[in-house]
Amino acid sequence: MLKHSGETLEVKIIKVGETTISYKYPGEDAEQTIGKFAVASITYGISGRKETISEKIVVSGKDDWEKVEVITNASEAIGLKKGEEIKGKTSGMFSYNTAGSADKKAAKRIKEAAAEIGAPFILMTSDKSDGFGVKQAIKKGIAYSYK
Repeated sequence: MLKHSGETLEVKIIKVGETTISYKYPGEDAEQTIGKFAVASITYGISGRKETISEKIVVSGKDDWEKVEVITNASEAIGLKKGEEIKGKTSGMFSYNTAGSADKKAAKRIKEAAAEIGAPFILMTSDKSDGFGVKQAIKKGIAYSYK
């Protein structure tokens, strides 16, 4: 199994699920799990068949914010390197945002914050919107990268 970080794991693949891969190290019975976002490919031993698991997302700066993936399930981040907490929010008191535009602006801002530190993933931890006259959205998450 080849990870996007460049690390190769000599393991036995048990199951390739929708968002995770289960595997075992040689001579061990303990089953391990890794998120598919961390894995580039799997080459199966006996047959030699190679399966591409996920494409590497390269984020070079704030302008690459649209490439940033938002993860909502913590299991998808297994195998990625946990970074700092980041947030994106729309302006406060006097805002001419509709609820939908406030949410889009907050999503863009949190993705820009992740891209600025070179993180291609955000595990969303909080997503709040206030719908009482003032249209404000606040999103919080944890940045994840390959290394």
